[in-house]
Amino acid sequence: MPKSLYWADSYIGKVCNANDALKNVKPGQRIFISSSCGEPQHLVKALSENASRFTDLEIVRLLCLEHTPITLIANRTHSQQFNIRSFYLGSAKNKTLSRNARFITPINLSQIPKLFKSRLLPINVALIQVSPPDDFGWMSLGVSVDITKAAAEAADIVIAQVNTYMPRVLGRSFIHVNNVDFIVEHSEPLLIKQEMPDIETANVIAKHMSRLINDGATLQTTLGATTSATLLCLSEKNDLGIHTQYLSDGIMRLVSMGVVTNMKKGFNEGKIVASSAVGSSVLYEFMDDNPAIEFHPSDYVNDPRIISRHNAMTSINTAMEIDLTGQVAADALPQNNFSGVNGMLDFIRGAAMSSGGKSILMLTSTRENGTVSRIVPFLENTAVVIPRGDVQFVVTEYGAVNLFGKSIQERALALISIAHPDFRDELFERAKELDFIDIGRKFKESIRGVYPLRLEEVINIKGGHVTLRPARPADERAIQEHYYNMDRNDVISRFFHEKTSFVHDQIDATFEIDYVNDLTIVAAVGEMGFEKIVAVGEYLLNPVLNMAEVAYSVSKDWQGTGIARALQNKLSEAAHVNGIKGLIAYTSPGNKGMIQLFLKLPYKISKAYEDDMLIMSCLFSEPVEKHNFSSK
Repeated sequence: MPKSLYWADSYIGKVCNANDALKNVKPGQRIFISSSCGEPQHLVKALSENASRFTDLEIVRLLCLEHTPITLIANRTHSQQFNIRSFYLGSAKNKTLSRNARFITPINLSQIPKLFKSRLLPINVALIQVSPPDDFGWMSLGVSVDITKAAAEAADIVIAQVNTYMPRVLGRSFIHVNNVDFIVEHSEPLLIKQEMPDIETANVIAKHMSRLINDGATLQTTLGATTSATLLCLSEKNDLGIHTQYLSDGIMRLVSMGVVTNMKKGFNEGKIVASSAVGSSVLYEFMDDNPAIEFHPSDYVNDPRIISRHNAMTSINTAMEIDLTGQVAADALPQNNFSGVNGMLDFIRGAAMSSGGKSILMLTSTRENGTVSRIVPFLENTAVVIPRGDVQFVVTEYGAVNLFGKSIQERALALISIAHPDFRDELFERAKELDFIDIGRKFKESIRGVYPLRLEEVINIKGGHVTLRPARPADERAIQEHYYNMDRNDVISRFFHEKTSFVHDQIDATFEIDYVNDLTIVAAVGEMGFEKIVAVGEYLLNPVLNMAEVAYSVSKDWQGTGIARALQNKLSEAAHVNGIKGLIAYTSPGNKGMIQLFLKLPYKISKAYEDDMLIMSCLFSEPVEKHNFSSK
């Protein structure tokens, strides 16, 4: 057919039915099928129905968790019709994937277009799905641009299913009528992804994760997060941007809520940029001719250099398992039609290069109904998808930790602190056996404490943000540095004697806490994992009296800012909730700062003297609006 032919005439000449188009497929050829929800179902069905005509066809596609006719035929032990080549950078540990492990080609999504275009992996026939042509003959690849565009451009023969249900998505998503060989007109609803079930642990994880995401950040989100958890995490944020592999219903809702504006991305501002969509028919309607959405191929969207150009690029992904050194296994979830794992490493590394960027890995602490820990001593018999050197924030329903720049011992202690309490003692002992932590460390009952997220609060002091939060086991070094940097007189006031050493055995009560009988609240500034602790407030329960003894220390530069009072209010609130009768403080009569601080509590204050110590106490059952107690 002459290339100069008007596209509309060319279109008419290329229209045929699926069976006639597939007569051009020869035995032994390599056939690409459009990815994700852009799969041309009519063409795939016809190909499977004609399977008896073929031998040794190689089907090339992204990992598909659906049992399509092609997959079922290929799964036959000695199938001579089809061999499947699935691109997937996951561990293939679960039963669904392990059965098809022989079909998997591990590769980062950003590299697949290069594989096609270079003809290192020649594509003989591409089966794609497109929208009807516009007035100029351009058809959109719609919900599946990712690796489909590169495959269509590199293929010897292109068979396009024209589907009126396919949205016309803007960006680098178009292929011209003149560049396809056969057109099969067949309209049918696109594949959709059902909403994942609402899981309470996912909602708790989202609350922890929300503290890590800043206003104005650019996000990549995984298919693994439940819609409700994502909304819970992000609905209070402002001016978020989107540069992601998959567009989802959760992102669409954030746009409708005004949370996503894309105005502070720093690159491609005003645009949602993605390479494919997996979701509902409502999402596909939202995308149709939407000028705020651009789809680009995977070698652009997943290119770490492109990702890094965005402001505060934040990647949010789901992990399957992590060991105490930080190695991560990841897998497709059974609830997902298609895997979101292929591009995970691309985004983690791109976010690491972004100014203010960060990567977040989410996982529930257990699997198999709570019988197996997802935090394990060491990954065995599974692929490492994220090397330990690339891991930054890890979040479970028991808290969040930052592993970036941390030693093996620091990583092990941090991860044990966010593991399920039922598995922490076992992990602790295995960590010692593996020499991940000091063999002399003792496991305390308090390490099983569940981090009370409700006590976290961000306040403004000295024109900046200060986070008040319960101490974590991973805070040991930061608390030691706080004490070492304290003024000599403040050390004496806090510990009642001159002290120049704050080794682990001497201060372990500060961070080996159970959050009920023994609670430490810190005031921290800076990024999580590298925070500077500027103040520490502690209470320790006297079980005989059911009273909590309190003590405080504030760095010299932060004294007089009200930070000690904020810590005291937090400790008072927690002690009251935990069923403690009241607070008690031991201090010297000359420690006016401590005395004045205790007097600010809204309770009746009692005093007593013991030798040269002043003992002040209050009961939560005796509130007062004002009192005139004097330190004289």
